[in-house]
Amino acid sequence: MISYNGKKYVCLLDFAMDFIRGKWKAVLLCHLYDEPKRFLELQRITKGISQKVLNEKLKELEVEDLVDKKVYAEIPPKVEYFLTDKGKDLTKIIKEIESWSVKYYPHLDEACKQSDATD
Repeated sequence: MISYNGKKYVCLLDFAMDFIRGKWKAVLLCHLYDEPKRFLELQRITKGISQKVLNEKLKELEVEDLVDKKVYAEIPPKVEYFLTDKGKDLTKIIKEIESWSVKYYPHLDEACKQSDATD
């Protein structure tokens, strides 16, 4: 049994999966993979996430040093979220899982692309 930050894990895989467990964390990491994004941009491209949940998940990812933010000194304040090196490494693995899904379930990938085109 592994203990970390007051939580218990069965093994290191269970521990690692906790970083992306849930509906939104992996999706947010993937959206940040290519370039930094602003809060409202993340909310827009992550269809269905509320501001409250987006804020919570970004803070959780920041605490684990997967995501960081840059606050620009301007009015109104401009804030961009980006992946840390640790976050980039984890997101590469998530992208591999995504590639597996595309390979073995191409019809779902096509349906997803069609859905994005109509939104």
